[in-house]
Amino acid sequence: MVYDGILFAIIVGFIRKGNLKFLTEPLFRWGWIFPIILIIQILVFNFQNQLPILGEWSNTIFIFVYIVGLFFLWLNRKNAGFNLIMIGVLLNFIVMAINGGRMPVSEEASTILDPMYMEAIKNGFYGKHALLTESTRLAFLGDIIPITSPYPRDQVISIGDVIMNIGIFFFIQDKMLKDKPTEEEIISMQLKGGEIK
Repeated sequence: MVYDGILFAIIVGFIRKGNLKFLTEPLFRWGWIFPIILIIQILVFNFQNQLPILGEWSNTIFIFVYIVGLFFLWLNRKNAGFNLIMIGVLLNFIVMAINGGRMPVSEEASTILDPMYMEAIKNGFYGKHALLTESTRLAFLGDIIPITSPYPRDQVISIGDVIMNIGIFFFIQDKMLKDKPTEEEIISMQLKGGEIK
């Protein structure tokens, strides 16, 4: 969902005549943290079923990754949209932390997905997720929102995911449009015969 949100924000940014110049600039404080925690998540997700000890510790590792991620977001909270991103991540972190380090997933909402996905969760093959049950705490913060057609990819997301993606949208819009000339600047340049770059 995060990748979809980023792609959507970039498309809207281009429609609004923005650009990606900001990618050539340093964007974040302690920016090296983000790729590290992303790689850790990918490695744990892909190898937790092959390495028993990794599977056993995966929930703790995911919680650690969220804590480091929240610290990174707090350091960069002055960026547009980052407070919303931080709230979304915090909500996901809370529901995972009080449910054994796993994101609860609604079986009812997941009927839009491939049945193999829910079977994998029931059998513990998706270590970051767990089946939402009557004993799940703060279940409303779990993955309970189904997204399906006309959306191109069927997904089940959480309230935290929604808030986080709104924050990502604001951040990318702010960065893509910051160098865009105002209407007054465009008119002034046209009157002077200047070129608009």
